[in-house]
Amino acid sequence: MFERIVLYLPVTLKGILMGAADLIPGVSGGTIAFITGIYETLINALRSINGFALKKLLRFEYRAFWKTINGDFLASLLLGILISVVTLSGSIVYLLEQHTLFLLSFFFGLIIASAVIITRKVRTHSLSAWIAGIAGTITAFFVTSLSPVATPDSLWFIFISGAIAICAMILPGISGSFILLLLGKYAFILESIKDLNLTVIVIFCAGCLTGLLSFVRMLSRLLQRYHDQTMLLLAGVMIGSLTKIWPWKTPSAETLPDGEKALLFSTNIMPETYRQLTGTDPQVLPALALMTTGLLLVFILEFISAKTHGNLREYSS
Repeated sequence: MFERIVLYLPVTLKGILMGAADLIPGVSGGTIAFITGIYETLINALRSINGFALKKLLRFEYRAFWKTINGDFLASLLLGILISVVTLSGSIVYLLEQHTLFLLSFFFGLIIASAVIITRKVRTHSLSAWIAGIAGTITAFFVTSLSPVATPDSLWFIFISGAIAICAMILPGISGSFILLLLGKYAFILESIKDLNLTVIVIFCAGCLTGLLSFVRMLSRLLQRYHDQTMLLLAGVMIGSLTKIWPWKTPSAETLPDGEKALLFSTNIMPETYRQLTGTDPQVLPALALMTTGLLLVFILEFISAKTHGNLREYSS
């Protein structure tokens, strides 16, 4: 038992990183899953939650069901994500409000390096693969340039919001929290978590589960049948999403609830323009240092993941 806890502890830690990333509009937990080497294991585990597995559960074959869905891996990862969401939701909002430039600088470098790593997974650089990459870039650029809309707080819409957001969370590059921001539900969901509003939390989680199990099957098929096209599509999405987390921005003129004011950014500007508009130091050197830190962290994580590939096979066994 102790050996299994030690084995899956790194998975829980990666789940904590995924949860923290998903709390930041513009950053995806799927990116963290990819660069920490558990992305395909995660996709395969989620895909295994199907009719065949449910039959085992209904026949009370609990051990067989747990093994079929790679339950140890999923439970460890989910534990990490929940720990992160419950403990860090307030801290992430604080960092976005008080240290926006530095936080975005770090994740800007992280996402650039992640896109490079994904392109290195491409086996043959076909024309269709590069077209998919361009399409991903354009799509992400369009989505991240949208503005939030006013939406109802009804439970049916909370369910739909969860189903849509979770699809983004599983994709490297697209932020589920940014999708919630567009749907006008980012602050609402965070407040519900902090206030332990169980009704909203349960409905939202039900929507997430429904959307996840539906979407992951399609993504798994794409990776199997159109591997290179899918990889470059994901890389394109990550590159297109960089516009959302460019560190130097002008404040938005949109009127939003207090919890979202610091989370919606408008026009990207250069550091010198930032100095002229705000009258403050654009902190170029610290920002570049944090970008570099993000870059290096990704490549270090990829190196560690490659060295521990044998352990990743154990996760899926």
